[in-house]
Amino acid sequence: MEVLVIGGNRFVGRSLVFALLFRRHRITVLNRGTLSTLPGVEHLVADRATDAFDAALAGRRFDAVVDFAAFTGDEARRALRVVNTAHYIVISSGQVYLVREGATAPFRETDYEGPVMAAPPTPAEHPDWAYGIGKREIEDVFATAPFLTTRLRVPMISGEGDPKGRYEKYLRRILAGGPVVVPRADQIARHVYRGSLVDALIRLVEQPPAASDAFNFCQREQPTVRELIELIASAARAPRPEIIDGITTESPFSSRWMSCLDPRKLDFPHVPLDEYVASTVHHILAGPL
Repeated sequence: MEVLVIGGNRFVGRSLVFALLFRRHRITVLNRGTLSTLPGVEHLVADRATDAFDAALAGRRFDAVVDFAAFTGDEARRALRVVNTAHYIVISSGQVYLVREGATAPFRETDYEGPVMAAPPTPAEHPDWAYGIGKREIEDVFATAPFLTTRLRVPMISGEGDPKGRYEKYLRRILAGGPVVVPRADQIARHVYRGSLVDALIRLVEQPPAASDAFNFCQREQPTVRELIELIASAARAPRPEIIDGITTESPFSSRWMSCLDPRKLDFPHVPLDEYVASTVHHILAGPL
């Protein structure tokens, strides 16, 4: 198959490109060229918000598109106008539910419709709110597409090579022997594993749904933040940490902008929580801390 990956130069996108290559698909990656791409991949350099995007894709057609880099309604409208494909998969976010008034976790796909909240009064929360609003605009645009579209809603992505180093923030404190201060320690931390997300995307590329739709995808387990930190410590073979419920900006799992999704509609396999936490922790400990 001819597959276009928009973004695709790090973390999940780069892993997906590797996996698609191993499965003998022909891959084109389009991004701004800030990082090198992989051998055997056609690389188009363009800013998707400009006419260079149109020029790069003029006259091209793809069997499937996986879009990691759509963040605004304008970007979605340009893609809808320019990209010629049989199936467009756009990566959305669980934050589409968090900006909706009155929705209650765990969120199901039917919780999407409804009024959205006004911009938060605190500047610190505005980026998260704007991210969720932008993803809703993208989904609404692609829902009107004349071709097959899949809007894949995911929560926080965990796994080896996380560019934000979320596990590392906890590991450094655990290995230093000090207490771990955690706001919302009993909040559910239902994430998605990088490797499982790649597997799900491959399945959607190779076996597309019968009709356009939106799906949640996340792990089945529902640990609390406290339980997940304890699991990270166990995987590092460190003593069980003292976890203090308190205010800090150093607990990346504790934000109120962490969505908790219900994944039952898209019944795809997911690597068990303890396995992928251990793999992620071992990957971190094998490198420099």
